[in-house]
This record gives sequence, structure tokens and C-alpha cells, in this order.
Amino acid sequence: MTSLRIERLALDSESVKVWAAGDARHRNWPVVYTLNNESSIYIGESLNAATRMNQHIANGRGSLNAVRVVVDDRFNKSACLDLESYLIRFFAGDGRFTVENRNEGVTDAAYYDRGHYQQTFDQVFETLRKEGMFSQTIPQIVNSDLFKLSPFKALTQDQAGAVNDILEGLFEDLENGRPSTIVIQGDPGTGKTIVAIYLMKLLSDIRSHHNEDLVESDSIFAEYFLEGYPELLRDFRVALVVPQQSLRQSIQNVFAKTPGLGKGMVISQFDVGFSETPYDLLIVDEAHRLSQRANQSSGVRNRDFQRINERLFGSDDNALTQLDWIKKQSTHQIFLVDAAQSVRPADLPRERLKSLLSEAKDDHRLYPLLTQMRLQAGEDYVTYVRSMLTESAPQPQRFGEYEFALYDDLKEMLAKIREKEQESKLARLVAGYAWPWVSKKHPKAYDIEIDDCRLRWNSTDRDWINSPKSVNEVGSIHTVQGYDLNYAGVIIGPELKYNRSLQRIVVDRSNYHDKKGKENNPRLGIVYSDQQLLEYIVNIYGVLLTRGMRGTYVYVCDPALRTYLSRFIPRAM
Repeated sequence: MTSLRIERLALDSESVKVWAAGDARHRNWPVVYTLNNESSIYIGESLNAATRMNQHIANGRGSLNAVRVVVDDRFNKSACLDLESYLIRFFAGDGRFTVENRNEGVTDAAYYDRGHYQQTFDQVFETLRKEGMFSQTIPQIVNSDLFKLSPFKALTQDQAGAVNDILEGLFEDLENGRPSTIVIQGDPGTGKTIVAIYLMKLLSDIRSHHNEDLVESDSIFAEYFLEGYPELLRDFRVALVVPQQSLRQSIQNVFAKTPGLGKGMVISQFDVGFSETPYDLLIVDEAHRLSQRANQSSGVRNRDFQRINERLFGSDDNALTQLDWIKKQSTHQIFLVDAAQSVRPADLPRERLKSLLSEAKDDHRLYPLLTQMRLQAGEDYVTYVRSMLTESAPQPQRFGEYEFALYDDLKEMLAKIREKEQESKLARLVAGYAWPWVSKKHPKAYDIEIDDCRLRWNSTDRDWINSPKSVNEVGSIHTVQGYDLNYAGVIIGPELKYNRSLQRIVVDRSNYHDKKGKENNPRLGIVYSDQQLLEYIVNIYGVLLTRGMRGTYVYVCDPALRTYLSRFIPRAM
């Protein structure tokens, strides 16, 4: 028998007075509450709910006229903070309401008997959903971009530590008028994009804070809402730079629905270059995908690259990169980097990334993220799958309940992906760029034909994962980098082979069809060797093999490579 219940009242002084008199726990017990009208909601927790309601009325939240209070005889402060965080994340991910909460420091903190308490959270969700407070189910929300890219994520301890150190250093630099360059480094799934989005929301909330506003004194970033900090950000110009078009658009959609943020705050590196006004701070996600002086995606972009170089530096110097644009156009920069996710020769050179990391380390401004958030396989998995494609082969390892399996028959893997799509959604096929994109111009043509299995590449390059046809198509690196899947079926194409004589993986250039992915750079006089091309393709598969949060299935075209990889990937049963 549970004592959990949700009590309802109106947000006005008389209603709160009557409600407070009805039970001592309304004045002295840890509870979680929501305030809402038709379009907006605020979620809070308090040890004295009646007093807190009166504070909200006095501070102008009267437009949120409906109150729901979650009361449970077993609640304690830690459980209430956890439920508050849970509801903030799910209301923000659902999109039914605009969430008016600030980001003051929600962390994924452990406490006694947490698992038991969390079982009741879903019960609270379902009760609220039946009342029309949520428009989607829990699985639907969890699979949405609005949830995955939400600024209301609960940070891990190393993410929270990095954000706190970054804020501390940033405010010191602002007070002293010093420029700064910060680097956050992390493997796939450690939450680099989450940190970037979180910082954007947190800085916006600090900037808009006024002294009369309530501050949660036990939140980890509460001190930055005290007098002095908001004033330093009053005219602060900040933007989030996202090099990949698809991911940029997805984050713009989330920002458009988040108070304090806006679609225009998510920009491309070209937007930075053409900006007439410099920025105080630029946060650059996937900074390894910034470009050096190389053939761009179109003739227009080639001309833009030249114009920006000339505009910012006076000449089109071949040594200039988009990293230089960012530094020239901002006083402070935060770069989020994983060098092993560089996938094209036009990306920033490895030496430039090493230099960026080295300089940040020397300045004590390098922050590693180590906790694996995406993959249920654990923290060793990323290193393992990257290593098995190199000459530094790992010892065979298993990853608990994580579904990691090698298929001899592509049809069987395709059936498995469709089964997982039925069960939990977000199960997709992805592949290396080993087949020409014929269907781009001839939509009825098939791109990939393996045995008697015929497939097409992605029919859209924007938000492909959530597009209606995606479950029957194959995504490439350019449609999934930066995104999460529940299950990924990875086709390793014939551009990678295993050479038994050399006893190592080699590249077959003739079977690699990403034109920009193997293009030499005559402007810089660079001819990319097969070994260099191999490194980029291995990086691509490193990304594809780390998209599946709950499982990764693998089919390998080259029989010798399939046999070799069977040492590391268990065969499907």
C-alpha cells in the first residue's frame, strides 16, 4: 500500500490558506509540486509547501493558477530533489508545456534506497498523464530529440564539476578582462553536447536573474545567481556553434521551445565568420568537425571561405581554418572535442587539435569527461570497438546485458532491427559510405545490394533518424553523428578488408564512395595516403558502432574481415 497522492488547489492566497490548515504536512514535510496554466508550468520542491506557494504568489507567478502537490509519507529531501528533476526533464521533453524552471544545478546524485523511490516516479507520471498534463508516454518522450537534447538534463558528477570550474574561471576572466580558451574532451556518449546545451541555458538564466527572484540555496550553481554575477552577463553575447547541419537544426528546434533560449542562438561556423558583431562567448560542439582550407561542400561555400578569411584577416591565407574564425570573432571560447571523430580530410588537422588540447592543458582549462552516459555497455566499450579496427587489437571482452552481436546474414540483422523498432523504437541500419548514393537522383533505385537484400540510403539528410522512412533505409555518418539510437545495425562495407598476409585491416579505396571523404587537398598540397584514408574510415565506424544505447548488431561484407572480427564480437544466436 502506498501513501502517495496528488493534491490539487488554486494558486491564490485564500486557497493556499485553507489547504495549509488541512494537514501539518502542508507546512512541514518534503513535497514536490507543479504550478501551471494552459501553456506554461513550473516544477518545484519544498519542505514548507504553504510558505513556498505564498512566495510564488508574491513573486508574480499568479498567472500559473493551478497547483498540484505530490505528497508521500515516505518522502525525504533527496527523493524530492530527484522527483523534481525527473518531472522537469519529462515536462521539458514532452513539449505540452513551456517549462519555466531555471537550470541551477540538477545532478544525478545517489541517495539511500533511490531505486525504490524511483519506482514511484513513473506512477506520478502516469497519474499526471491521465489528467492531460503529459501528451506522450514515457517511451515516446525518452526517444524524442526534445528530451535527448533538453537543457534540463541531470548532470553527472564530472559534468557538474567541469561546468562549475568553467563558470568559476569565466567569471574571473570577465572581472579581469582576460580572454580565455577552454576545451572539454570526451568519448562518444560522455555528454559533450549535453554540457554545451546546459551551459547555454545556465548562462541565460544567470543573466536574466534579478535579486528579488527565488534561488534554491541547495543547488550546486546557486552562488552564480547572487548579486554581481548576473551583472557581468547583462550585455553578454553568446552562441552555440554546431558544424553539422542536421544536428544544428535539431538543437535549434529545442532552443525555440525553451524560455531564455532561441533558435538564433544556434549557428554555423559560417554565421560566425560573417557576423558583423563579435561574440563574448562561443561554445563550439563537435569542434573536430570544423574545417581547414579545403574544398567545401559547394562552390558557394568555397567563395564564402575566401570572403571570410579576407574579411577577418585581410587575406585568404591557406593556413587559416574555421578555428581561427571562432577565435577572431569571440573573446571567450569553449571547444567540445573528440579527435577520434574526425571523419573527413577537410576536418581540422590532427596536429591543430593536439595543439588546442595542449594549450588548454597548460592553462589548466582542459576538462575531460569520463562517465559513459549513452551506452549501457559501460565505459570500456568505446575503447574496445575503436581498438578492434586497429593494429592495437584488444583482448576479447563481453559487456554484460548490452546486445553486441555479429551476423553472417544481413537479412537476419535487418529482421532483428525491425523487431527492436517494434519493441522500443529508434532502431536503425547505418553503414560506411561504401555504395554510391544513386537514389538521391533516382528515388526508385536501390543503393545497397548484398546477396538478395536491397536497400536505399537515407532519403533526407536532415533529422533522418526521426523521419518516417528511416526505419526502412540506411543512414550514413552524416545523418547520425551526434545522435543517439536505441539499437544500431552497422553494415561494415567492402571499403574495409582484412589482409591475411599483412594480418591487418586495409582500405579498398575503389569501394569508398564519399567523394569529400577521400579528396586530396591541392590547395595545401596534400595527397592523402591509403593509411590516412583508413584512419578516417575507422573513425567513421568508431562513431557508427557507438550510436546504439542498448545494443549494436554488426554485419561485415568482407568474409575475411568478418572472420577476424568474430574474435571480438559474439556471433548472433
